[in-house]
Amino acid sequence: MKQYLLSIYQPDDTDPPDNLAEIMHDLETLNDEMRAAGAWVFAAGLHAPSSATVLRADGSDVLVTDGPYAEGKEHIGGFTVIRADDLDQALEWGRRLARVVTLPIEVRPLQDG
Repeated sequence: MKQYLLSIYQPDDTDPPDNLAEIMHDLETLNDEMRAAGAWVFAAGLHAPSSATVLRADGSDVLVTDGPYAEGKEHIGGFTVIRADDLDQALEWGRRLARVVTLPIEVRPLQDG
């Protein structure tokens, strides 16, 4: 089975939705369904982009800067790694995740290692 990254994109500088407890409950239910199906590998939420540190190689030196790599109107707020037989199956899990979190989901295959 291939592995896929389901990235959750959320807008910058927005307050949590009023129904966050319901969303988190539904997310845990979906994660349990993925576990039961053998699809769930792991998932995590991320701190705000302002907590990021960016490292850039510059010749023999590495520059260290605060903040996200790219400024934008949205950021990756969390992710799930799943196992799926093919892209269609990964997209179905991504659709279900999008309905639960009500945010855009990017589905991307991981390179075989």
